[in-house]
Amino acid sequence: MLVKGVSTITKKLIALDLDGTTLNNDGQISARTKATLNQAIKAGCVVSLVTGRPNRISENFYDELHLNSPMINFNGNLGILPHQNWPREYQYTIDKEIVMELLGKSKQLGLSLIAVEGRDLFLANKGIKSGFGFFPSTLKTNQILSQKSLQDNPISITVEVKPELKAGLIDFVEKQFGDQVEVSPWGGPHPIVEIATKGVHKSTGLKFLADYYGILQQDIIAFGDEDNDRTMMSYAGKSVAMKNAIPSIKALANDVTTYTNEEDGVARYLQAHLDLAVSQ
Repeated sequence: MLVKGVSTITKKLIALDLDGTTLNNDGQISARTKATLNQAIKAGCVVSLVTGRPNRISENFYDELHLNSPMINFNGNLGILPHQNWPREYQYTIDKEIVMELLGKSKQLGLSLIAVEGRDLFLANKGIKSGFGFFPSTLKTNQILSQKSLQDNPISITVEVKPELKAGLIDFVEKQFGDQVEVSPWGGPHPIVEIATKGVHKSTGLKFLADYYGILQQDIIAFGDEDNDRTMMSYAGKSVAMKNAIPSIKALANDVTTYTNEEDGVARYLQAHLDLAVSQ
């Protein structure tokens, strides 16, 4: 991939969701996307990953793109400079006693997996073999969740629940802990529910980035495809839904890409709308 030249554009904050947006269906970043984002940075834009993923499975993409901007993880609950101790780092955590309550009632609530995470924390009651890549299939001894092993409040609780009991779980959490946390079912086919601090979303992280760089809302471009991108896209001056996005996100967005995540939709959109001179 050859880059023809670098144009100068108004400084933009380009906020990128990962899965279904920047990543293709194989979970990879294409050469065209890498070159385009590199060109945007050279032209004066800030490119930042704003993802639901934990940092443990997104820092590799951060490094692959050679970014030096803060990264937002856990749907806005963690903001870090990867590989560094950064004074501006933030995190929102939830009371570990909520984890113990769920663990104690796991059979009654139909929970087959309970995983808790933080920036440097991962514990689970078991490995998961369903193959969608977010959790290890086998656990090390020091990764097994128990009252003894969970010493710190986590950022996120993720549970796998029997599909027919999902509504009951959500109702239980909202009634018992609704003043502290909120529940977000994952998109897609997996019966996964995530529990995190109430009122914190991707827009929390996006506002943090905009304030840090002194970038106006009108100069934010946010790309997304799923329901957890909703607040980020509502906050951005320009929200761009992927062609493969769910209908409600397309309806919310200012624009929709002509191409899917599998077809370099983000890269092609930025090339066209920011006049980035990138060619293969």
